[in-house]
Amino acid sequence: MIPFTLTQLTDAVRGDLRLSGSDTPDTVVSGAVDTDSRLIEPGGIFVAKPGETTDGHRFVDAALQRGAAVALVERPVDDAITQIVVPDAVGALADLAREVVARVRERGHLRIVGITGSNGKTTTKNMLARILEGEGETVAPRASFNNSVGAPLTMLRVREDTRFLVSEFGASGRGEIARLAGLVTPDVGVVLMVGMAHAGGFGGIEATFAAKSELVRALRPGGLAVLNADDPRVSAMAPLAAERDVSVRWFGRGPSAHVRATDVEVTAAGTRADLEVDGEAMPLHLQVLGEHHIMNALAAIAAATALGVDARDAVARLETLEIAERWRMQPLGSERVRILNDAYNASPDSMAAALRTLAQITRPGERTVAVLGAMSELGEYAGEEHDRIGLLAVRLGIQRIVVVGAEARRMFLEAVSQGSWDGEAVFFPDADAAHAYLLTELRDGDRVLVKSSNSAGLRFLGDRLGESFS
Repeated sequence: MIPFTLTQLTDAVRGDLRLSGSDTPDTVVSGAVDTDSRLIEPGGIFVAKPGETTDGHRFVDAALQRGAAVALVERPVDDAITQIVVPDAVGALADLAREVVARVRERGHLRIVGITGSNGKTTTKNMLARILEGEGETVAPRASFNNSVGAPLTMLRVREDTRFLVSEFGASGRGEIARLAGLVTPDVGVVLMVGMAHAGGFGGIEATFAAKSELVRALRPGGLAVLNADDPRVSAMAPLAAERDVSVRWFGRGPSAHVRATDVEVTAAGTRADLEVDGEAMPLHLQVLGEHHIMNALAAIAAATALGVDARDAVARLETLEIAERWRMQPLGSERVRILNDAYNASPDSMAAALRTLAQITRPGERTVAVLGAMSELGEYAGEEHDRIGLLAVRLGIQRIVVVGAEARRMFLEAVSQGSWDGEAVFFPDADAAHAYLLTELRDGDRVLVKSSNSAGLRFLGDRLGESFS
């Protein structure tokens, strides 16, 4: 974090300063900020956030032992550490992030990009960060730090020499993206797609559209919205951009896009396409697997070139990216049995894209195996969406469909009803049972997809299979 005196820090979070030891109001702190006491480094600021299962105030002493200089607390604690008492620790975290970014932005060289969408946020964030790192100091979220805690923690990593801040904005309800984006008022906003992910929490697809459009409304006047020309709900955000005096840059597969792709080909070695960036043609060869990642790459290139990056430099840097993120189409195992662990998260759109990728990369003589778990946060749409995935798996000719967990059982039932009744589709109540089956079932030449929402825990099953067949 940039340097603050304790008085300035207290003012930024609107708290009550309680000094300890030799500290004075003019003592300067500049260490990293975290809510996890295990990650605190000397000089750091520990935020004692109450949690669902524990309370950060219990770990102030642990943070102190790791060298924390200050604790943001909602109530005073007995530990011998300078404390700033605030009414709401998460709110204070947001206030501090807003102040840090504003101070750095005043210097005139910081550019801020916000990314949202029902799918692809983390992959696009990683792609854009890979491109921008070649231009200057870039701060981007670790993993999927995109909520009311993760997004401010990312913003607080901004330093005086930071040129680019890439923020990922997720949400499970209306208003969250507006609050997070409102902390920094991005220069560029990327909207990837409006799909069924979290539709249960939002209350339907139209409510999801309204939530994702909050990013466009939060852009600074004169900024830029990077929009998916192929998604009618995203393209419908263009009038909202005009209301904010925000210009639009389109990405997609169609001829109207500023950044577009044609002739996409997916193989076990990666994904290739012919690109056209503002009329200039060039090839793209991604190491990342999946046709759907071409759209993420187009979005990253559209944002980067709008920020002044040469298109060919952007493509060259993208081609060095080996995987999107751990547990996202992550290749494991060996050439004998290849595991694709894509079980960090799942929605109907991403599940369908992963199944299509599995079918595309499997050559004659190889066998497709899909290990599928539940898609969470679909609410009243859960049943029909799981049915559709079971149907799609059959229509794609997936040769073994292994469904895991009671919440995903409808995929199995639909696959059976569609014709997979001769052992092609099997069901197991938990990952351990599925693992025992797969150890005896998988054979040379199998190409295995492991896909589920995070809550289903199949990402760990994918890791176990990767170790077993490495």
